[in-house]
Amino acid sequence: MTSSVEHTPERPDGATAPDVTDAPARRGRVRARRAAVMAVPATLAAAGLAVLTAQGALGVQFAISGMPFTVTATELNGTGFAQFGGLDEMAEGSPNAGDTGGQVLVVTSVIKNATLTKLCQSVDLGGTNLVIRAGEGAQKVTASDLTTDSTELSGNAAFNNIEIGNDASTLDKAGPKGRGPKGVFSQQSDTVHIANLRQTNYATTAGVFKLPGLKLGFSGSGC
Repeated sequence: MTSSVEHTPERPDGATAPDVTDAPARRGRVRARRAAVMAVPATLAAAGLAVLTAQGALGVQFAISGMPFTVTATELNGTGFAQFGGLDEMAEGSPNAGDTGGQVLVVTSVIKNATLTKLCQSVDLGGTNLVIRAGEGAQKVTASDLTTDSTELSGNAAFNNIEIGNDASTLDKAGPKGRGPKGVFSQQSDTVHIANLRQTNYATTAGVFKLPGLKLGFSGSGC
């Protein structure tokens, strides 16, 4: 059996490099604070995730529950679209944190004005699902300054006058709420259309959210 010998690397100037074992034990808990940030349009998802380092990139300004929920719509149309990476945080000591450190890496999508047809939202409560439906009749669901923090998004998408690779802090098509942290990869477009939308979300906010024909109840299956 051979014995291992630790060697301390030296810099070219002869100084001893710092010992990495002195790093704080808490580093594992906060590793996600320096997490990668991404923007993934539905039409480019197959190309993979564009990941950049950004510290303190928060998609929403409240503590999330840490319970994901599903959102579907047969059609979404929006004007003023922006998308960039974010990091959502759970309340301190949340039982849903698991091994995440209480943080979830998300794609934040912002739409200045949106309409959705046959909206369905469901959350798995363990054995049953809380389901919300709206916009199934002649009137569609409408929202202003609609913001969603997602870990998955799929559908058939089309964008008008899209710009990809912007610095998130310079975005202007979705208004002030459509700007992200400086140095973060992002995209924006004048309009967005997504057919057969399906999202896994951790947070949704809106300035105004109108849900005609709202139905809320429990079901054995979700959206």
